[in-house]
Amino acid sequence: MIGDNKENMRKELLDALRVHFSGHIIKHKMNVEVMLNNPMAIHDHTDWMTAVENEITHIAEYEDKLEVLNKHFLK
Repeated sequence: MIGDNKENMRKELLDALRVHFSGHIIKHKMNVEVMLNNPMAIHDHTDWMTAVENEITHIAEYEDKLEVLNKHFLK
């Protein structure tokens, strides 16, 4: 029974991380889409290139984390 609990906890933690990373990717992709499709919606940004680049940096960060999780921890 203890082994089952450890295995369930492992699965739940890994699932939570996968969903967490995927959610951040979706959020930052949506931010880019908003900026590309309606730049006036976010009027406090004057440097659009930097704002979009920052969002893409966040996407890359979470994609890297997801890749490491899948490669090293998911069976």
